[in-house]
Amino acid sequence: MKRRTFLLGSVSGLSLVALTACVTPTPRPTASVTPKPTSTPSLVPKPAAMRRTSWSADPFARGSYSYPAVGATPEQRAALGQPVDDRLFFAGEATSTDAPGTVQGARDSGKRAARDVLAAASPGERIAVIGAGIAGLTAARDLQDAGFDVFLVEARDRIGGRIDTVTDKDWPFPIELGAAFVRRTGQTTLDEDLTDRGVATAPFTDPPEARTAAGTVVEVPDTGAQAVATALAWAAEQPTDVSIAQALDDSGASKLSTTDADTGVSDADWLDYQITVVLDPLAGAPVPEQSSWYSDANRQADPDPDTDPGEDRIVLGGFATLLTDLSDGIDVLGSSVVTKIAYSDAGTSLRLGTGESLSADRVVVTVPLGVLKTTVMEFDPPLPFAHRGAISALGMGTLDKIWLQFDEPFWDTDAPLWSTVGGDDDFRVWINMVPLTGEPVLVGLVAAETALRLAEVDDDEFLAAALSSLEPFYSAVPTDKPTPE
Repeated sequence: MKRRTFLLGSVSGLSLVALTACVTPTPRPTASVTPKPTSTPSLVPKPAAMRRTSWSADPFARGSYSYPAVGATPEQRAALGQPVDDRLFFAGEATSTDAPGTVQGARDSGKRAARDVLAAASPGERIAVIGAGIAGLTAARDLQDAGFDVFLVEARDRIGGRIDTVTDKDWPFPIELGAAFVRRTGQTTLDEDLTDRGVATAPFTDPPEARTAAGTVVEVPDTGAQAVATALAWAAEQPTDVSIAQALDDSGASKLSTTDADTGVSDADWLDYQITVVLDPLAGAPVPEQSSWYSDANRQADPDPDTDPGEDRIVLGGFATLLTDLSDGIDVLGSSVVTKIAYSDAGTSLRLGTGESLSADRVVVTVPLGVLKTTVMEFDPPLPFAHRGAISALGMGTLDKIWLQFDEPFWDTDAPLWSTVGGDDDFRVWINMVPLTGEPVLVGLVAAETALRLAEVDDDEFLAAALSSLEPFYSAVPTDKPTPE
């Protein structure tokens, strides 16, 4: 379906990236490949190397990050983080009320869970932590430092969870297949902690350079942003939460002209731009599924005047460096899937997919919301209704990436962030790593329904979609070469 058709049909009837479910056998994104020729011709040259992600198809994530679905509330995140009988403790970005969907939210939740365990447990108890993402590693670190006997159970063959830094000889610098940004640095020390470990970050708050399908650079008006702000203001006055799509429809904010301006872009196109370039990646979900009351778009439209959010920064030197100190000396049982957690006044037991059982006094559960939504992990007895209600109500979004390394730039812009308007490309957002690293590397982002659809295609088709989306930025003369006289 054409995006404009969707906008006028379904809707009428950055901080860009919170940046990083059916199962496939592969528990992590695909390896570097040398792209093969595809049947779809493109002006854009083939890259020397490619990496892609498919977080919705990852059985140990089943999505990228949580988002406020219609009807879900921040109170449900808090409820999900509550201890159960002082035996089960929950952490992870989905339990964060201050910074859901972010690395800092996940890390803070691990510290909160560790404090909850400290308040309930006796010195020397045996604590199991399920999940070796930053939430689990943070909880395990704090508990072990406090004198508990801690072991960590991880389904993957690596630590980090949705932080997935890859250092590969085929790439000139570490690339981030998962989380890649520190958001709202005024409210976290995460960027400072990375700097202390020698990891470079760079400001990333500039507006994107927008181009039409024909490659014309156009200034982004506030048409789409104002339409969304109008819809959210209307929704705030309603007795019940509705989706952003319904708010756009019922408020009349989506009733915009479809007549192209001189730039070839209509007002309706700019609303589509706001949806596909801002709102979809923000939640990893389409606007018919996003809450109008609790969307992060509300923070952007009406920021707290008493709080300095700081800037967003992109991580350039390896997010996974944070994990090294956290995991030092922690007993990690890798490649081990927990299928059942039983708990009682006497303690807890874990059953692994191998049939093996492990016992502990208490358990900290940090698996992603997308996994909790499945029946892969059984709780005995079942979790309280408040926990099950929160798991059911909160949404799990998807944002995927394609990393492309070229022999030389084929584009003619130094802007670090690109976007397209008015076309029907799959990849509407691109990060240009040249001004950040000096290397001819591009990162394409795809979110929501488009990400779920592309998760089903092979590498060649995925690459073809990406290269086609880059055509508005194609320059016949590479930027690092002089123009022939």
